[in-house]
Amino acid sequence: MSYFYLQTQRQKAQEGAKRTQQEVSSAAMAEATNNKKLHVVMFPWLAFGHIIPYLQLAKLLAQKGHRISFVSTPRNIQRLPPHPSPLITFVELPLPHDHNLPENAESTMDVPPHKVPHLKTAFDALQRPLSLFLETAAPDWIIYDFAPHWLPPIAAKLRIPRAFFSAFNAWTITFFGPPSTLLNDDVSRTEPRHFTVPPKWITFPSKIVFRLYEIKKFFSLMEGISSDVSDTFRLESTAGGADAYLIRGCVELQRHWLDLLAELYQKPVVPVGLMPPQVEDSGEGTWPEISRWMDRQVEGSVVYVAFGSEGVLSQEELTELALGVELSGLPFFWALAVRRRTDLGEPETIELPEGFEDRTKGRGVVWTSWVPQLRILGHKSVGGFLTHCGSSSIIEGLQFGLPLIMFPLFGEQSLNARWVEELEAGIEIARGEEDGSLTGESVANTLKMVIEGDEGRACRERARALREIFGDHDLQAKYTDQFVGYLEEHRPS
Repeated sequence: MSYFYLQTQRQKAQEGAKRTQQEVSSAAMAEATNNKKLHVVMFPWLAFGHIIPYLQLAKLLAQKGHRISFVSTPRNIQRLPPHPSPLITFVELPLPHDHNLPENAESTMDVPPHKVPHLKTAFDALQRPLSLFLETAAPDWIIYDFAPHWLPPIAAKLRIPRAFFSAFNAWTITFFGPPSTLLNDDVSRTEPRHFTVPPKWITFPSKIVFRLYEIKKFFSLMEGISSDVSDTFRLESTAGGADAYLIRGCVELQRHWLDLLAELYQKPVVPVGLMPPQVEDSGEGTWPEISRWMDRQVEGSVVYVAFGSEGVLSQEELTELALGVELSGLPFFWALAVRRRTDLGEPETIELPEGFEDRTKGRGVVWTSWVPQLRILGHKSVGGFLTHCGSSSIIEGLQFGLPLIMFPLFGEQSLNARWVEELEAGIEIARGEEDGSLTGESVANTLKMVIEGDEGRACRERARALREIFGDHDLQAKYTDQFVGYLEEHRPS
C-alpha cells in the first residue's frame, strides 16, 4: 500500500462528515487497518542463494498486506521472476564500479570465488545511497543480510528497528560458534581436523560436522582470498547489531539448534518457517515438453539431478557423476545448469563425457536451460533428488516427500547434508575421507539404493513421512503469522 494511497484514504475519511454516521465509521475502520500495515526494507547479499529466500520472505509479508521495498542492484533485480506483488517495490542501487570485477558482475554467480572479496568491496560502497534511501523512506523495519557490517549503526541512528535474516541454517551458524569465538579466533580450532568433531558448545548429540576433505578444501580456498573486512567481522557486526535474529526453520525439526542460537547470540530468535515455495503455473514454456517425457516413465523411477544455479563441479566430479548415472541404469532428468569456468573468466571448461547423451538417449534427458523445478519434483515419476544440499533444494525435495541423494559441493552444504542424514531422509554418495575422491561405482550404488534398493527403503519411507512437515503449508503459515506478529508488536511507537 503506497504512502500516497494512505494520504488519499485520510482525505476521503475527512470528507466523510458529509456522509451518514455509518459510512464515517466504516471509513475510519478501514483507515485504522491501513495504518497498522508495515513498511519493511529488505537488503540481501549479492548471491541468489540469499536473494531468493529474501524474496520469498517478502512475498509472505506482502500476502499479509505489508509494503516491501526490496533493495538490490539493477541486474540482480532484472534476473528475478516477474513482479510477485503490487506491494513489493524493487529499489535499484547501481553497484559502484570495481576494476577487479568482470563487466556487469553484480552477484556471486558472475565471479569466481577468489574475486568475491572485490564484490564485497563494491557492495560496501552502497552504504551512502542506501543511507539516503532509508532517510527518505523511513521504514518501520529493515531486514538485512550478513554482509553490510556498516548498516546497523546507520539504522539505529535513524531509529529503524533491525532484523538480521540468516540465509544459513541454525546448525551452520552455531557450528562456527558465538560472536566472541568468531572475533577472537578460537585457539581450540586451528587445524582442519578440529572441524571434524562437534565444538564444545554443542552439548547435545550431533552428526553435523565436516569431513576432513571438505574442511581442507574450505581452508585451501580461503587461504588464497584476502579481504579488507573479514566475513566473521561482518557476521558479528550485522547479527550483533540486530534487534532480532530471523532464521528459516521450524521448531518441529530444529528445536535444539534454535535454542542454542538464541543462547549464543543473546537475542530473540524468530523462526519464519521453512517457506516451502508454491508450485506456480509455468504457462506453456518448457513444461509441456518435459511433462510428456516424464509421463512415459514408471512411477517413482526417475532420478532428478540438479546442483543449483551457482553450483560449480570440477571436470572429475562431473565425469564420475555422469558415469554413475549411466551405470545405474535408472531413468534420469538432469538439469545441467552448472557454471562453466569460461563464464567466470577462467580458461578451463567442463563437459559431460563424450558420447554420454547418445548412450543414455531415451533413458535420460540432459536439459541445459531453465526448468520448472517444482513441477518436476512434484511429478509422480520422480523417485529421488540428486542434489548439492543447498537449503532451498532440501526443502523443495522433502516437501514432495522425495528421498535425497546427497552430493554437497562446498561450505555449509556439507553441514546441511549431515542434518538430512540425522533426519534419515537422504543418503550421501561415498567419497574418499582424506581427498574426497569419487567413483562412478559409488554414485551408481547410491542411486540404486535410494531409488529401488531394500537398503534405501527406510530412507524413502522417512522422506515421505517428513512431507507432513516440509509440505504442510498451513503449519508453515503459522510461523509466518508469528513472525509478522513480532514485527507488528515491535514496530516504532
